[in-house]
Amino acid sequence: MEQGIRKKTQCITDGSIARALVRLALPIICINLLQVAYQLTDAFWVGRLGAGAVAAVSISFPITFLLISVASGFSIAGSALVAQYMGAARHKKVDHVAAQTLVLVISASLVLAFVGWIFSPVLLHYMRVSPDVSENALRFLRMIFLGLPFMFGFTVFQSVMRGVGEVKVPMMIILGTTSLNFLLDPIFIFGWKTIPPLGVAGAAVATFGTQAIAALIGFYLLFCGKYPIHLKFSDLVPDLSFLKELFFLGIPASLEQSIRSLGILVMMFLITSFGTITTAVYGVGSNVLQLIVIPGMGISIASSVLVGHNIGAGKIKRAHNTALLGAIISFTSLSAVGIICFTFAPHLVRFFVPNDGEVIRQGSVFIQIMALSFGFLGMQMSLSGVFRASGNMMIPLLFSIISFWVLQFPTAYILSKHTSLGILGLWWAFPISYVVTALISIVWFTKGSWKNKRLIGEEEVTDVLVEATA
Repeated sequence: MEQGIRKKTQCITDGSIARALVRLALPIICINLLQVAYQLTDAFWVGRLGAGAVAAVSISFPITFLLISVASGFSIAGSALVAQYMGAARHKKVDHVAAQTLVLVISASLVLAFVGWIFSPVLLHYMRVSPDVSENALRFLRMIFLGLPFMFGFTVFQSVMRGVGEVKVPMMIILGTTSLNFLLDPIFIFGWKTIPPLGVAGAAVATFGTQAIAALIGFYLLFCGKYPIHLKFSDLVPDLSFLKELFFLGIPASLEQSIRSLGILVMMFLITSFGTITTAVYGVGSNVLQLIVIPGMGISIASSVLVGHNIGAGKIKRAHNTALLGAIISFTSLSAVGIICFTFAPHLVRFFVPNDGEVIRQGSVFIQIMALSFGFLGMQMSLSGVFRASGNMMIPLLFSIISFWVLQFPTAYILSKHTSLGILGLWWAFPISYVVTALISIVWFTKGSWKNKRLIGEEEVTDVLVEATA
């Protein structure tokens, strides 16, 4: 077992960087595609119930995204620590970080689940949800809150497994639960034999069940000792000093994710002021963008894991080369995808909205305006992953603030409301924010100050270097 772990670490800290990047990135990209499929499955079956049912489910998406931001922020911090300790061959520390991350995130999920269950009716009231939608929305939302411990728990499992370089196992679990969700959705929504039809709530029940299965499998694997992380129940005893450190390390990452979700909400208010067609165009463009960023996210996470391992192993030059190669791959691959999107923009829009000529025309323009800047978006995502891996959590947070609150939203507002561009001004704000933020990221990366940040302590890196040369 120990030899297998050492071999896995050496594959990350030695040998071909490109091969290691691809080996890690491909399963992560598959995971992200499967998670999108998870959402599309719910949308597909609930759509058979009518517009009111779709609205009830749609209301929960911004809330769910905001809640996931809390879990992912602390999980990102835990993953960064795990990667650096793994690179330094401190396996007991890896187990300790994984266990304490689980304790922190599950504790947060229990508090949020309780508060969310109690205050769901108040939340829907302030969202001004119409009476014909609110009952279904309440049932769906409360079930989502009930499943938070499982959702958050599996998020931690994915993050710490990525931290040790194990990405195939989470992919297989998500593949299985996504397939199961597709089968269970119609059973619980429409009923089958002795199972009564639950309508919209049925989709939430199916999601709850599959998330619980995924989380329980993940917990079992963390404790069974088959993989680089081997937890014991004694590891779950809260270490208050470490939990405090992890909490403050994860706050910037949580804020970064939350700023993005709030930004989407604020941008929607501006876009809806231009009417139904513009809102539909934005919806189609967002669907395309959601798919486009998946390979960028995969490369970003893979770069983050590799950089974290190499910083932990004291191989700063290799960490720099890994970060540079990841940024180049992200830029070239997403630029190539952008050229394809630019060329076939009308066909992409027609896939989502086949029978509305005006949406197809305007949607094609939106995609073409964005498309040639996709490479810059990919590069910025990749470099942000590098900064997180090194422990510089505040830098990606700063980039998120600059990207949306300084660039995208103000530019969209000024160009659309105070220039002759009108609606086109909304769309031009996207590439402007992508390009400028990417250029700032490059400048920050080139300065090299991110290499000076370490999460695990200089003495532990020295120890592993001495061992390697002995």
